[in-house]
Amino acid sequence: MTKDKFYNLILKFYLFFIFVFIFTPIAFSIIFSFNSQRFPTIPLGNFSIEWYIKIFNDAEIWQAAINSVVVSSITCLIATFLGFCTAYSDYRYRFKFKGIYLALVLLPPTIPLIILALAMLAWLSKIGMSGQLWSIICAHSVLTAPFAMAIIRLRLNQMDPDLEAASWNLGGSEWATMRNVILPYCKPAIISSLCLTAAVSFDEFAISWFVSGLNKTVPVIILEIVQGNIDPQVNAIGTFVFFTSITLVITAQIFFLTWQMKGKSNK
Repeated sequence: MTKDKFYNLILKFYLFFIFVFIFTPIAFSIIFSFNSQRFPTIPLGNFSIEWYIKIFNDAEIWQAAINSVVVSSITCLIATFLGFCTAYSDYRYRFKFKGIYLALVLLPPTIPLIILALAMLAWLSKIGMSGQLWSIICAHSVLTAPFAMAIIRLRLNQMDPDLEAASWNLGGSEWATMRNVILPYCKPAIISSLCLTAAVSFDEFAISWFVSGLNKTVPVIILEIVQGNIDPQVNAIGTFVFFTSITLVITAQIFFLTWQMKGKSNK
């Protein structure tokens, strides 16, 4: 066996191990959501959709689902807009203390969620916004905007700087160039950012738990159920959350890989 084949074998084994390590608990959660027994035991009981029927008939869970959809939808729009503005300002302009500016912009995801949640709670309470859906949206926008900024900035790195100059030379204003050149070029990255930030917002529970008040989201509902007792409804709810999040992440990945491949083919 050659050295390259050996390294490839090790890499494949590593990827397989990581895949199993990550997705085995999720797979068991999905399986147990169809188990007739209340406790997650092996061997399994009979096949049942009892827990799905319960969550569909639970008005509190429905309201939490609506809250999660509203929060993640608005958050992804705000975060992507902020991320685009930040990425473009970094790409186009040079100004004093730019390094500090970028460090502060990218800081929120590096802060422990509990610390960030307490800080957001203190600030939102100070301005009278705590305990509302807008509280969660505001906090999630701060958390997710750096992800959007990173994706869009990566796309801008691949753009030929002469495209803007050509538009200006043809008489296009800055706004016309933004509308006809920059935004179309960044469209795949913008769509990826929308999907990724929506997924992060939809899954987040720590900040939501601190600032939501009575406006609970699905992850907060899951946390409260788990704190109370062992309830198989958690597996059923978790299955919906997982498939929602994985759909958004895969969509973002498809757009990301598509424009990456197009960028390489155009070189």
